[in-house]
Amino acid sequence: MKRTCGPPNRCFQGVVPALIATCAKDGTPNVTYLSQVFSVDERHVALSCQFFNKTKQNVLENPFACVRIYDPFTFECYRLELKYLRAELDGPLFDTMALRIQAIASHTGMTGVFKLLSADVYEVLSCEKQEGFIDVPDVVESDDPGGPRTELRGLQLVSQQVCRAPDLETLLSTVLESLEVALGFEHSMFLMPDETGEKLFAVASRGYGDEGIGAEIAIGEGLIGTVAKQRQLLRISGVENDLRYGRAIRSSVEQAGGRRSLKPEIPLAGLSDAQSHMALPLVVGDRLVGVLAVESKNRLSFDEWDETFLEIVANQVAFGLDNVLLRERAKEDPTPAAPPKPAEPAGAAPRAESATGPTRRFKFFRHDDCVFVDDEYLIRNVPGRILWKLLRAHVDTGRTEFSNRELRLDPWLGLPALRDNLESRLVLLRKRLELKCPEIKLPSTARGHFRVEPACKIELEEAG
Repeated sequence: MKRTCGPPNRCFQGVVPALIATCAKDGTPNVTYLSQVFSVDERHVALSCQFFNKTKQNVLENPFACVRIYDPFTFECYRLELKYLRAELDGPLFDTMALRIQAIASHTGMTGVFKLLSADVYEVLSCEKQEGFIDVPDVVESDDPGGPRTELRGLQLVSQQVCRAPDLETLLSTVLESLEVALGFEHSMFLMPDETGEKLFAVASRGYGDEGIGAEIAIGEGLIGTVAKQRQLLRISGVENDLRYGRAIRSSVEQAGGRRSLKPEIPLAGLSDAQSHMALPLVVGDRLVGVLAVESKNRLSFDEWDETFLEIVANQVAFGLDNVLLRERAKEDPTPAAPPKPAEPAGAAPRAESATGPTRRFKFFRHDDCVFVDDEYLIRNVPGRILWKLLRAHVDTGRTEFSNRELRLDPWLGLPALRDNLESRLVLLRKRLELKCPEIKLPSTARGHFRVEPACKIELEEAG
């Protein structure tokens, strides 16, 4: 909700570090930077406490404090006179503030080391703008990025795409397109859990070129992985500041001899220079069906409006995605795919080698289910096993027709018995082939049926 008085909401996004001044019982002052100032309501704020430091010791002895926060658009300064009330160790406020710190800690390899100890709640005794702090231009960008007509039009478009999508691939791609065209979200991706439930893989993306599809993130690691694990929305502005702070803490831990407790830093899944991130879990009932992630190079791209709006979109997409998967599986034709054609006479070359075009060499590594094409990584895990099954059958027997049902019944593929997300694996496989080996296509031919269409000669090799 937009604040009716005091600093605008953007002052609480952490883009410009805040300052806090406290005083010990004996009158000794202490001034330091704050990693997070959270607006609870008009009369209360919460400050993050990661360490039992001098600030926390002072307010326990003398509950009064002064905080300065800054408007990242105008650089106007606001002075908050505060009184310490309590420390919350759990509950909704604690969980919301902890999620941001958990994500940064995970990204910088400090899970369990850098964490929120308490959400310290303060009463706002007074709030005043520091006049004369800086000259402000007459026209200042508003908190509100658009009017209600724009919002409703965008929501209508997304809702329409979700309801009308005939299949999973269409649903994901058209929703991301609508988010960009109607609402300006230029960099976005959908990720879905794999068959183990331990990783997410990017099945659709927009604004990342060829690099977005197939990216893998362990659940619980990094910004997106933390959202998937906690199933909570996360919005971070000024990511560079948070990461710099996290890395500074990491450096201190290393210098103190705590290197063994640290893990490697997790690379960002999308833009390497992104300044704003927002990730939303897609949940149906108690099941995580995916994550919607958006990001921007602008430090102030996302605010409370984007958070509320995208949460509505995420709920619609989660429900629509789940329905599409159930619908596609229910409408599958139980008729088996066409049987393989008769084998060639002894001594004849494999039927697949009669194809024209260049020769593409595929290599399957059994130890990690990874497939390379012409010595370049193509795909792995279940989609890799699916591709290898199709190519092997095609090369050995000349077969081109296959069905979703036979894939589900093949124990070698390792699909779970319930909610196997086979459709998402096929979407990912088709996109990876389009990027890395466009000579091989897997078009749908009927309900639950598809065809292998090679425009190249195929050579297969397996390795341990």
